[in-house]
Amino acid sequence: MESNANSQKQLQIELKEETAQGIYSNLAMITHSSSEFVMDFISILPGMAKAQVKSRVIMSPEHAKRLLLALQENVLKYENSFGTIDLNRQQKGTYIPPVSDFQGQA
Repeated sequence: MESNANSQKQLQIELKEETAQGIYSNLAMITHSSSEFVMDFISILPGMAKAQVKSRVIMSPEHAKRLLLALQENVLKYENSFGTIDLNRQQKGTYIPPVSDFQGQA
């Protein structure tokens, strides 16, 4: 008999160069329906009247919850290494847009 580890197939993931560069986002807006979560990642600049959606990710509720748990785990690891992330502290030059009164078009 083959061992369980040998019988499992490995998933190969390809990361193309243009994707590996990443997209900067300083705002995320999340909406959902009964069957999916939609996450828009947005780049907003101070003084600009218009922000641009840079990427949209759509996933099932189950995958959204897995993402939530993975983010929680990684934030804890980050804070254990680098200290607590303080959401109340404004760093010089940091712009945090208001999170209400946003109107967008899809």
